[in-house]
Amino acid sequence: MRQQKKKQKHSARYNLAAKTISKEKLHEPTEAISLVKQMASARFPEGVDLSIRLGVDPRKGDQNVRGITNLPHGTGKNKTVAVLAKGDLAKEAEAAGADVVGDEELIAKIQGGWKEFDVILATNEMAPQIGKIGKILGTRTPNKKNGTVTDAVTQAVREIKGATRVEYRVDKAGIVHMPIGKVNFSEDQLLENFKAAVDAIVRAKPASSKGRYLVSMTVSSTMGPGVKLDPTTASKYSGH
Repeated sequence: MRQQKKKQKHSARYNLAAKTISKEKLHEPTEAISLVKQMASARFPEGVDLSIRLGVDPRKGDQNVRGITNLPHGTGKNKTVAVLAKGDLAKEAEAAGADVVGDEELIAKIQGGWKEFDVILATNEMAPQIGKIGKILGTRTPNKKNGTVTDAVTQAVREIKGATRVEYRVDKAGIVHMPIGKVNFSEDQLLENFKAAVDAIVRAKPASSKGRYLVSMTVSSTMGPGVKLDPTTASKYSGH
């Protein structure tokens, strides 16, 4: 019986790019961003993502790092926004460019299985109704902590539609993943977004977190290998 060949974990393009970088070297931000742009070889503008391993215990409620921040040059991604609102705030959401706006009928639509949106916002008036669809929405459920329950709907919709607003949350492994743009952004744009992202994570450090906070850091394109950064240099670059 013929032995089947093991399926390659990565593409030949990925493996070729991976050979050009050291697995051990820690790069400073400018060099890392430049390498990521150089190694991107897909036929579409790949996204650029930042991954940071934090010295926190996500199982502890007071160390569950999460929040929102605005990137000066956005992420380059178009997002569909739904808003739960009534009256004047509903009109504001529509004027700001929300894709879908509604109240009870929108809740009923979601209960019926409709999920054609990336982000859903809710006004404070509609917040008590969120529980009806919380299980359906899962991680997309609006809440005050990440700014998706708000009466400042004009600002929220514009930030999300403009792809400047980014939500971050530490996962079970203690890692935060954040998009910081696309490879067709200039190096300066990516570096400014990187600076804003790291600044937000550092500012979100829980008071109960002891020891080293930024444990490790990697930047990569959608289809490319990760480039390791020096967390200390990156932190100083972001102003800390």
